[in-house]
Amino acid sequence: MTSSDYSGQRFGLPRTGPGSMASVGRRLAALMIDWAVAYGMAYLLVGDRLLRNGQFAALSLLAVIYLVGLGISGSTLGMAVLGLRVGSDQGGRAPLYSIGMRTVLLFLVIPAVVWDADGRGLHDRIAHTMIVSTR
Repeated sequence: MTSSDYSGQRFGLPRTGPGSMASVGRRLAALMIDWAVAYGMAYLLVGDRLLRNGQFAALSLLAVIYLVGLGISGSTLGMAVLGLRVGSDQGGRAPLYSIGMRTVLLFLVIPAVVWDADGRGLHDRIAHTMIVSTR
């Protein structure tokens, strides 16, 4: 990328505003909201055991939140609150197999911390998805 390039330019996305590539900060904030929701739900299901050995319950619920939310609307609760959605890097909605692949890779963690010049994680590159701003 040159100094005049910006994230999402090679996909034909605008520099800012609706349809632009989402910033890392907003994506991480959305993930934190989703984690909080998953932990809250897990606590309701397993109670105090969550703190001892219920981490798998919270992680499983987070995966379900991602699969259902992205499959139905392209957003999780955290993404919707922050004005983000997951779409195909070819344009439009991401197909269900891409959402499934993205979710599995996200939970392997390593792909999520390896980013390209557009700020997309390896999980998004492999799944042919990207997170864009809705506002």
